[in-house]
Amino acid sequence: MRTQSEHETVRIARRIVEITNPEKLLFPNDGITKWQLVDYYRRIAPTMLPYLRGRPLVMERYPDGIYNPGFFEKNAPSYYPDWIEIVPLRKEGGIVRHVICRDAATLVYLANLAVITPHAWLSRFDKPEIPDQMIFDLDPSDGDFKAVCAAAKGLHERLKKQGLTAFVKSTGSRGLHVLVPLSRRANFDQVRAFAREVATRFAESDPEHLTTEVRKNKRRGRIFVDTARNAYAQTAAPPYAVRPRDGAPVATPLNWDELESRSLGPDRFNIRTVFDRIEKIGDPWKDLSRYSQKLPR
Repeated sequence: MRTQSEHETVRIARRIVEITNPEKLLFPNDGITKWQLVDYYRRIAPTMLPYLRGRPLVMERYPDGIYNPGFFEKNAPSYYPDWIEIVPLRKEGGIVRHVICRDAATLVYLANLAVITPHAWLSRFDKPEIPDQMIFDLDPSDGDFKAVCAAAKGLHERLKKQGLTAFVKSTGSRGLHVLVPLSRRANFDQVRAFAREVATRFAESDPEHLTTEVRKNKRRGRIFVDTARNAYAQTAAPPYAVRPRDGAPVATPLNWDELESRSLGPDRFNIRTVFDRIEKIGDPWKDLSRYSQKLPR
């Protein structure tokens, strides 16, 4: 058996990545080690990478496991190997050196640093001000996930009437993301304004169950229709990212009809079960890029 002081190496194509403390528990209640996190990202890479390529990342790290304080790391440290792509992008008053994940070796390297969730921008680094995704985050005030599913279906129908094709995924946390792929014509200000207008009208259609109220104490148990991610440098957990919660749940693309399933929960799929799902039904978002569309007037 490996001990925590030992190192391992993983060969991926031409890269060799050293894994330190492979037996360190990152999810103590589930017995999930850093080695298992590394192995997950190595195996999921062919399915996950299309959702990461070209997108600046913000790393959510838990070096001492999910029950100890973690932190978000935007700026890539200088010790990263030179084969990891790093792109400088503006921030207020300066520059941030963001990681761009192009290959499985980069995913594995980040997992070795206990990056449990690599959060991705809604735009790509070549046009950072022009998103190719619009996201509505449906966040419940309570644990009623079925109500979130109903809200997602209602939003889907509203977007369809606007001529927009939308996709849905579990976040691996509490709610659902409804995503609209865009053709990179509108900037973030335009996309955010459109999303806010849709969210406002959607919430007004069912004020008993939906709200756009940012302050939690004013939501009164309603589902928050959040559009704040539609802004420069904002991020979302991409498909198949692990979340720092018990069970190691995974943000999972869904088919719309799955929202009818009684067994569906926000954290139903995890690093131990998602591969069986992919083997059985494939990736519901595999053709996402084919649906890039412009916003209606």
